[in-house]
Amino acid sequence: MEYVYAALLLDAAGKEISEKHIEEVVKAAGFTPDEAQAKAVVASLKGVNIKDVIKNAQTMQVQAAAAPAAAGAAHAGAEKKKEAPKEDSGKKEEEAAGGLASLFGG
Repeated sequence: MEYVYAALLLDAAGKEISEKHIEEVVKAAGFTPDEAQAKAVVASLKGVNIKDVIKNAQTMQVQAAAAPAAAGAAHAGAEKKKEAPKEDSGKKEEEAAGGLASLFGG
């Protein structure tokens, strides 16, 4: 993971993301650099615009956070709709019970 962080730091600093630079950042952080891992990170990031990836990830997080909130609001609205008929049915039951009581001399 430290190699990905190194690449992010280099990108943020406007530096070239190279094996040498990644190894230097990893070493400066107190880790023993591994050439193979540095090489793999550089190869996987070739042609990738890190700023765009981060921007898209942030947009996806905002949308993901908004979706449950919207679903919760819709669910709350559905519960309110369900509650209203229950109240009406309760009144109808009382009226019906009152009508039945009159049939039996109540």
